[in-house]
Amino acid sequence: VVLCKPRPSGLDDSKKLSAKRRASLEPQIQARCAWALGIVQADEIDKINIFAATMKAMTLATAQLLELAAAAPQEVLIDGNMTPDGRHPDWRWPEGEVARTIVKGDAKEPCISAASILAKEYRDRIMVEAARDHPQYGWESNKGYGSKHHMAALQHYGPTKHHRRSFAPVAQLL
Repeated sequence: VVLCKPRPSGLDDSKKLSAKRRASLEPQIQARCAWALGIVQADEIDKINIFAATMKAMTLATAQLLELAAAAPQEVLIDGNMTPDGRHPDWRWPEGEVARTIVKGDAKEPCISAASILAKEYRDRIMVEAARDHPQYGWESNKGYGSKHHMAALQHYGPTKHHRRSFAPVAQLL
């Protein structure tokens, strides 16, 4: 997310915000800021691993954002402790520009907070949609995290196409 001025108020780590607050911030961010999502599907995560998928998603989102932004940002801020530089072949942050990591950046930097809100809302919608086809997993409430109910359903019904085969409980079942 390239933040707009004035930026939406109340930005914070998406995990700290209520679902209602995230839902109210999402359209504000989308309407007033430049933004992009980098999406890597479960089957590809299984092929390349979760770390490589994270680096790919960052690379995709940053590339899209550079195309969308009115002016190229001088710096990209990344939540965590590693950039895709040298970790993904398509990472193309302009020479001389800064790509800076910030541990727990989603709670410290408003642009990262905004990105975490968009990512969480997008993923939550996917999980609610998947719950319509597979109600037994409780995805509309657990959003795909390994709740007791989800793990019991996984044991009883087995994995779906939405489950990562590399996720330990799924791998053990298979």
